[in-house]
Amino acid sequence: MLFVNNNKERSDEELMQQMMQGNSQAFALLYDRYSEKLIRYFYRMLGQDRDKAEDFTQDLFTKLIEKPQLFDTTKKFGTWIFSIACNMCKNEYRRLAVRKGTVNDEAKALKAKDENSENVVDYMDKKNFDQLLQVELGLLDEKHRSVFILRFQEEMSIKEISEALGISEGTVKSRLFYTLKKLSEKLKVFDLN
Repeated sequence: MLFVNNNKERSDEELMQQMMQGNSQAFALLYDRYSEKLIRYFYRMLGQDRDKAEDFTQDLFTKLIEKPQLFDTTKKFGTWIFSIACNMCKNEYRRLAVRKGTVNDEAKALKAKDENSENVVDYMDKKNFDQLLQVELGLLDEKHRSVFILRFQEEMSIKEISEALGISEGTVKSRLFYTLKKLSEKLKVFDLN
């Protein structure tokens, strides 16, 4: 028990070092710390499909078990694992684009359905706002959607996003500014001022 309790106090990076040495308890703690965050991230990035989000999370952790030595010790573990998740999403977008059935097609259909609504008041509750926000996020390109989700839904800092995506902090800020401006235009029906 002392070993497990001691592990709970260890940093993610220390747990990765232990995992590289074959410690399965270290892996279990990392899984507990990050699995729900990653499921939420994949869910938002991949068309709100819970099963797909869970599959992608399992795939990511399977890769981590198979090749823990790929951990970049110059990065924080959280930043590193989200950079892998971002790359998995990019690969999925490419695969979907080849098949011609993209996540954006579904988002566009949902948006058209919402635009045909006769009563704008129906949109004023939080549930409808969240749904429309998800639709609008689905219409954004992957670069802008990813930055928004990492910042506002995963609550990562500008610096962490920069490291996770391999882009400058200025680029992160620029993409956030563009995304917020675009979303504020699209969601202005909810502005009560």
